[in-house]
Amino acid sequence: MSANLEAKKAVVEEIKSKIQSSKSVVLANYNKLTVSEVTELRNKFKNASSEYKVYKNTLVRKAFDELGVSDFDSDLNGTTAVVFCPDETSACSIFSKAVKENPALEEKIVPKSAYVNGAYVDKAGIKALAAIPSREVLIAKMLGCLQSPIANLAYVLNSIAQSK
Repeated sequence: MSANLEAKKAVVEEIKSKIQSSKSVVLANYNKLTVSEVTELRNKFKNASSEYKVYKNTLVRKAFDELGVSDFDSDLNGTTAVVFCPDETSACSIFSKAVKENPALEEKIVPKSAYVNGAYVDKAGIKALAAIPSREVLIAKMLGCLQSPIANLAYVLNSIAQSK
């Protein structure tokens, strides 16, 4: 076999392993991004333990096909960036925050679809995922809700004790 074919097979295997090890994979259309904008996006994803990569669409399609997923065939056209993420929501949130911080990116980087926990997610689903707070924020809110009644009881008991 040719060296080129072997290299492509190695890249497909790399993509497959990244898809399998990620809880979410987001496909995004990046059109006319400058080098500094791409670098800034890569750094944001890197800080969130995610990986922003650009692969050939045919290789990504082949990796998904080998995993038995054909939902992304229509989304793998044009310029496509792939983000591999260790959780379900942070990649979607980073795209959303980047557009809020720099409105010029709204036309330049547009999430197409995502693969979250083995399921296809469309553009509307990506927006919904972006609205969900991170795991840490949700845990903090839950602990606050659990702690609130106890703190209120302690406050009431303390005020009763001080009033006597």
